[in-house]
Amino acid sequence: MPKIYLIDVTNRDGVQTAKLGLSKMEKTLMNVYLNEMGVFQSEFGFPTTRHETLYLQANLELAQMGALQPIRLEGWLRAIASDVETAFRLVPDIKHLNISISTSTQMINGKFQGRKQQEDIIHDMTEALDAAKALGAKTVGVNAEDASRTDITFLTRFGLAAREHGADRLRYCDTLGYDNPFTIYETVRNLAENTGLPLEIHCHGDLGMAVANSLAGAKGAIDGGQDVYINTTVNGIGERAGNADLVAVVLALIKSKQFADKYQLGQPIDLSKSWKTAKFASYAFGLPIPINQPGVGANAFAHSSGIHADGVLKDPENYELYGFEELGRGDPVMVETGREIIAGQYSGISGFSHLMGRMEVQFSSREEAAEILELVRYANVEAQKPLVEDELLFIAKYPKIAKKLLTLTPLE
Repeated sequence: MPKIYLIDVTNRDGVQTAKLGLSKMEKTLMNVYLNEMGVFQSEFGFPTTRHETLYLQANLELAQMGALQPIRLEGWLRAIASDVETAFRLVPDIKHLNISISTSTQMINGKFQGRKQQEDIIHDMTEALDAAKALGAKTVGVNAEDASRTDITFLTRFGLAAREHGADRLRYCDTLGYDNPFTIYETVRNLAENTGLPLEIHCHGDLGMAVANSLAGAKGAIDGGQDVYINTTVNGIGERAGNADLVAVVLALIKSKQFADKYQLGQPIDLSKSWKTAKFASYAFGLPIPINQPGVGANAFAHSSGIHADGVLKDPENYELYGFEELGRGDPVMVETGREIIAGQYSGISGFSHLMGRMEVQFSSREEAAEILELVRYANVEAQKPLVEDELLFIAKYPKIAKKLLTLTPLE
């Protein structure tokens, strides 16, 4: 039986959210958390964008060191051969790519303004795919942007051409959240049966159905005989109304009625990392977790009415489908109410050494402490907010990687 895998796109689609973003250190820590959860692949950035270059290289170094294993790190770029060449010039060690091009009549006419026809779309995609494989890409996913508004006949031709040129997956992008669970099931099953390619399901929440559509699409791919890769973001962050939320998708896959009996994950997900990951994303993006967010919202396990409170106290399963402990919740949240020493861009050695000592980090010399403090100062300058404990520990453990993450080299 084909299996379900998760590809998180927080560090690509999530950071494209208008008015929001992450520092390179925050993106790296996001990859660390996704790896701890058991996510198959992180779409970790844009290998054709120069300010991403050192961040991408640093994360690939972490993977080579074993610090980011077994998660795959995959870059996103346009399905243009010259972009592929640029990606390998800037990030020579990158091995996993997703190349994207618009496929719908609306996009072909509305974006390309008559400069391209359907045959040009297939030509550009296959040329870029050939270039990626020739330059050493181990896996390449081919993205059909606006697939849900694309004629199925053309979409099938597009997928068959991708398969012929060595694509590893076809990404079905419901770019505007246009699908519903019934339409996406039928379309994805059709594609799975007729292209012979594993499918990626990339759903947006413009109509509030991103998670439901992701499950329906996954069912369609598996019923069509292919593995499926669901795209998610942490806390559902993403352009406009957001993407399918990582935790909600996992909960739906393993907890919803009868689904997991037949449609199973290809590798285990550690749900106990959910709370930590969601909290970090909320802090890093500066965006509160909605109170009613599945699993990680403030009210996800809150009970007020007499009937509910009585029932859950007698047996939690009366009113809870899953336990808060499964998501890594339950520990008290500690907030300093007295003296607090914070590592910031103007911190000194004494305060910084005291703070790190509380985390059981000891420096061999004042010079070593000064070196790490300098990196912490720069990280604060970049993030414009106090660093979380895991960021401080990361810098102390991987100072050379941190230096690369914090280095930007503008064009002259």
